Amino acid sequence: MPYRKSIIFLLTVFILPSFSCGKTPVKNSVSVGRDSSGNTVRTRFSVPSGYIKVTPKKNSFADYLQNLPLKRDGAKVYYYDGREKTKDVHAGVVDIDIGKKDLQQCADAIMRLRAEYLYGQELYDDIHFNFTSGFNAEYSKWREGYRIIINGNKVSWSKKFGESTTYEEFRSYLDIVFTYAGTLSLEKELKPKKISEMEIGDVFIKGGSPGHAVIVVDMAVNEKTGEKIFLLAQSYMPAQNIHILKNPVNPDLSPWYSSDFGETLETPEWSFKNYQLKYF
Repeated sequence: MPYRKSIIFLLTVFILPSFSCGKTPVKNSVSVGRDSSGNTVRTRFSVPSGYIKVTPKKNSFADYLQNLPLKRDGAKVYYYDGREKTKDVHAGVVDIDIGKKDLQQCADAIMRLRAEYLYGQELYDDIHFNFTSGFNAEYSKWREGYRIIINGNKVSWSKKFGESTTYEEFRSYLDIVFTYAGTLSLEKELKPKKISEMEIGDVFIKGGSPGHAVIVVDMAVNEKTGEKIFLLAQSYMPAQNIHILKNPVNPDLSPWYSSDFGETLETPEWSFKNYQLKYF
């Protein structure tokens, strides 16, 4: 009998800790690798065993996001004024400028990526964003030399210059958009989508002040179960480098997020509801 009691005791010691935590155990613990030499979103972050990366249509917005250039592995996030962001929330840093003003924050970063893609494809007529007031700021008019005049609550176009087709003038246009648009206006522009239909380029967004937005920049699918996992990118306040987010809830899966997150998606600096997924 003492021998049998010893076996029961040992089993109790080794089994009980598995059920003693208050948190729900992570299902199917995974190992996610990374290629420190990879210089794009697609090549830097490996997927867990059993998953395959989504292959978007060439020259699509999803293709652009998946191939965003990244700074060297281990790069820090900096604010627009040169200060380092000390909060450790990122797994990678997108190699795109912040600007010299406190403008390129959360929704602005998403508009920047969307506009940069369209600009690169020479789809100038598709570059337009609404101000919080509802005014439609069309880049095509900016290219024609029109400028936005703001007089109190009245916003209008006025012809000021000849053709404005340089990249520097495009960036000036975006700075105006960043000044007068935000999560509230972008949320109204985007269309809702179900989590089950998520694609690269979709946006989790909560409009308001404060509000926040993050964008899906890569996805993979489990070949057996069909489960989707995804990567998120954001900027935040004050304006800072656009960066790939860590997963604070599941470090084993990080930086990937599972689409099976329930009602609330927990990111390092914001919580989103599942009905807050939208698309351009």
